[in-house]
Amino acid sequence: MTLTISAFYAGFVGLLLLALSGLVVKNRLRARVSLGSGDDPQLERAVRAQANLAEYAPLTLLLMAILEVGGAAPWLLHGCGSIFLVSRVLHATGMANPGLPLQGRRAGIVGTWLVLLVLSLAAIVMAAGGIRSG
Repeated sequence: MTLTISAFYAGFVGLLLLALSGLVVKNRLRARVSLGSGDDPQLERAVRAQANLAEYAPLTLLLMAILEVGGAAPWLLHGCGSIFLVSRVLHATGMANPGLPLQGRRAGIVGTWLVLLVLSLAAIVMAAGGIRSG
């Protein structure tokens, strides 16, 4: 079995991580800080946006891959992958732009948690024998 759905979203998450990493480097150069945030609020926001993605993406993508191998419905995987990706973009945008209303960042947090909850419960149900492949 190939992990085409999980690979699709992992690719986009990888591109988002590269973009956020670029913002960190840009802000490090601007603030002339090589380690940490140097008490620079803009750099701190960029670092946290990048780190927050790096904290949530591995488990989310792993759960998607486990479910895909286990035969989960493509609509579930695409739904969770799409919501996760949009949520992470909303969160990162809200983190990088403190002048924006907090609704985008909040929606990103809620969407991320919802996806993690759904994928976690689906993995438990699948492991308990509630979802059959094939």
